Amino acid sequence: MKYWLKKAAVWLGLPLLALLLAGTAVYWYWAMAPYRLTADIRYGTRDREPLLLDVFTPPKQNGAAVLMMVSGGWKSGAGSVRPLLFAPFLRRGYTIFAVRHISQPECTISGIVEDVGRAVRFVRSHASEYGVDPLRFGVIGGSSGGHLSLMLGTSGGPGDAAAEDPVDRESSAVQCVACFYPPTDLLNLGASTENPGDGGPPKSFRKGFGPRAETMEQWKVLGRELSPIYHVTAQMPATLIVHGDSDTLVPLDQSQRFAEEARRQGTTVQLQVRRGKGHGWPTMVLDILEFARWFDQHLPSQPSAGTQ
Repeated sequence: MKYWLKKAAVWLGLPLLALLLAGTAVYWYWAMAPYRLTADIRYGTRDREPLLLDVFTPPKQNGAAVLMMVSGGWKSGAGSVRPLLFAPFLRRGYTIFAVRHISQPECTISGIVEDVGRAVRFVRSHASEYGVDPLRFGVIGGSSGGHLSLMLGTSGGPGDAAAEDPVDRESSAVQCVACFYPPTDLLNLGASTENPGDGGPPKSFRKGFGPRAETMEQWKVLGRELSPIYHVTAQMPATLIVHGDSDTLVPLDQSQRFAEEARRQGTTVQLQVRRGKGHGWPTMVLDILEFARWFDQHLPSQPSAGTQ
C-alpha cells in the first residue's frame, strides 16, 4: 500500500510541478519584461496643463516605436499605464510611448484628437534621441483609445513646413494600427447603450464634445470630423481590430462597417471577432500577442518609400 501511495504522490506531483513551472514562465514573460522607464515627458501644453508621455525602452531596441493611447471614455491618467499590457512588444524590442491626454470634459474630444497627433509629431521630432525610426511608427489602444488610434491611422498627415515650432513641422502619420472595440461612426451609434435615439452624440459624453455638440446642425459636422469611418483612404496603414460580438457599449457593427469601408478602399484591415465577449474580457492581455505579431508583419525593418 505504501508503495502505491508513493507512486500516486509522484504522478500527482508531476502535473502540479508542470503547472507551477508553466505559471512561473507566464509570470516571467508578462510581468518581468525588462525596460528602462523615462516618465512624464512633456510633449505639449493644453490650456496651461502639461501633456505627458512615458517612454519604456527595452534593452535591445528593434528601431520601431509603438504609441499606446492611454484612454478610456476619453479619460486618461498615469494610473492606467501598466507595462503588463504591452509586455509582448517589449520582448520583441519595440519602444513604447504611453501617451496620456487631458480628460474630457476638461478638454474637448476634438482637442484630445489634436493632442495625440501632437504626441506623434513630438516623438518623430525626437526619434534619434529615443532610438527609433521615424518611418516605423505604430499605434495601439482600446475603446476611446481605439478611436484615437484609428483617427491617427486615417487622418494623420504632414506637418506645417512653415511652423515656428519644429515639432509642428513633423508628420502625425503612423504606419501600423492595432486596437480593441473602437467607436468608428459617431453619427450612427446603432444598438449602443450610448445612442440617444435622435442622431445626437453619445449620451454619457455630450459635454466632452463641447459647444459644437449642442445643436444638431453643428453636431453632424463635428461627429463626421471625429469619426474614423469618414476618413478612410487607400493610404491608410494596415489595421487590426479585435472586437467582441456581445459588446453593447460599442457594438460590433462599428468595426464591421469600418472594415467594409476600408476594404472598399483597398486597404489592409483585419477584424477578429471574439464570440460572446463584451466591452473587455479577462483574456484580452493574450490578444496583445496578436497585436505584436501584426506589427512584426506590417511594420518591417525596411519600410517602403512614401509610408510617411
